Amino acid sequence: MDLLINIDVNDLAAAERFYTTAFDLRVGRRLGAGVVELLGAAAPIYLIQAPGGTAPTPDAARRRDYARHWTPVHLDLVVEDVDAAVALAVAAGAALESPAQSHDWGRIAGLADPWGHGFCLLRFSERGYDALVASGAGA
Repeated sequence: MDLLINIDVNDLAAAERFYTTAFDLRVGRRLGAGVVELLGAAAPIYLIQAPGGTAPTPDAARRRDYARHWTPVHLDLVVEDVDAAVALAVAAGAALESPAQSHDWGRIAGLADPWGHGFCLLRFSERGYDALVASGAGA
């Protein structure tokens, strides 16, 4: 199974600038006038031009809204240096919502892109998520 990441935005040129600057991604190709493929992550990211106020599906009751919103699905971007990555993302236009904190499993910060999509920047410790597993539990 392959994984593709699609991110709706209302300003494709601004989103391309943000994502290529904040995360050092590169444009792979343009798919018509409304989609840009970004490469350089573990999975391709597609920025999709979708104006605010439009329906995401024909039967959708809610409309697209690019104010800060919450969704149970978000991106976790694993980086070498969380603090440097936060500085770069904020300089590119991200909003820092949860400053970097260290845990047994690693270091993490919570941010939002200019289109209201939340994401985390994280760096795993040597044990990573295994630090969350109780001794002898799980397999």
